[in-house]
Amino acid sequence: MTEARFLDVAPGTGHYESFYLRAVDPERPRGAWIRHTTHQRPGHAPTGSVWCTYSDAEAGAPYAVKETLPGPVADPAGWIAIGDSRFGPAGARGHASAQGRSASWELAMRGDAEPLRHLPRAWMYRAPLPRTKLESPLPSATFDGSISLGDRESVQLQGWRGMAGHNWGAEHAATWIWLHGIAFAGEPGAWLDLSVGRVRVGPLLTPWIAKGALQAGGERRRLGGPRPAHVTATPEGCRVELPGVVVEARAPAGQMVAWPYADPGGGEHHSLNCSIASVTVSLRDRQLHTAHGGVYEHGVAPGAHGVELQPFPDGQRG
Repeated sequence: MTEARFLDVAPGTGHYESFYLRAVDPERPRGAWIRHTTHQRPGHAPTGSVWCTYSDAEAGAPYAVKETLPGPVADPAGWIAIGDSRFGPAGARGHASAQGRSASWELAMRGDAEPLRHLPRAWMYRAPLPRTKLESPLPSATFDGSISLGDRESVQLQGWRGMAGHNWGAEHAATWIWLHGIAFAGEPGAWLDLSVGRVRVGPLLTPWIAKGALQAGGERRRLGGPRPAHVTATPEGCRVELPGVVVEARAPAGQMVAWPYADPGGGEHHSLNCSIASVTVSLRDRQLHTAHGGVYEHGVAPGAHGVELQPFPDGQRG
C-alpha cells in the first residue's frame, strides 16, 4: 500500500506531496479532478490543501475551488487526511470552501489494474534525485458517488472512469506534461498514463524525458526511457512523440483551468489542467482515441499563457 511520506520530512526542508483522482463520465464530456496536497516551505509549518475542479463542456466553464488548512495528518484507514477530508485506496470524501465557492464529494473507487511506478528503478524513489517522484496506485479505476458544487444540484457518478495518482518531492520540474487517457472507443480496458518533463540542472535545461505506460490489447507497455521525447505543447494541446508511439491531446475551448503551484524552495509555476481532453494514441499498427476521457496538464513558468489563473494561493493559507 502507498503510504503518506510528508510527515517524515525534516521541518526545515521544502517539500510537497499530493494524492489526486480524476473521474470522467464515459457518455458525455464532464469530469472531476480532486486533489489533496500537503506543502512545506523551509522555516514554515506545513499546510494542507483540498482542491476540486468539475468540468462540463455542455454547461460552460469549469467550476473550481480550493481550501488551505493547517498541516495534514496521517489517516490510519487511508492515505492522507486534511481537516475532515479523507483520501484513501477505497475512495475520497471531503469538502472545500473559499472565495465564495464550495464543493463537497463522497466517492468510492475501485481499481482494475496493478499500480504503476513511473520511475524505472525502485532506488530512484529513495534517492534525492530525481527531485520529483510519481506513481499511480490506481492507473485505471471506476467511481461511484456524488459531488455537490455550491448551491447547484448534486452530480451523481455511476460507473465513471478514471484513476488515482500520487506524487511528491522537493522540487517541481522546470516544465512538465501529464497525460492520462481512459474510455477509449472500442477498447474499454485500455488506458494511458504518461509524464514528460524537463529539469533544470544549473543554467541548463534537460531534454524532454518521458515515463509511463500504455495498457492496450491486454498488455502493458512501458513508455519513455533515456531517449528524449519530441514534444510540442501549447495551452490548447500537445503532441508527444516516442519510439513507436505518438500521443496527442487537445483541450476543448474554455475547459482549461490554471492553478498557481508553489515551488517548495520559493517561487511558483502555473499548472494548466483539463480533465475532459481528447486523447489519441497512434501505434505502428493501430490508433486509440477517446473524445473526452483524457487529462492534459501542462506545467509552465508564470507568464502569458492566456488562461485565467484561479484566485487561490498555493502553499499558504488564504
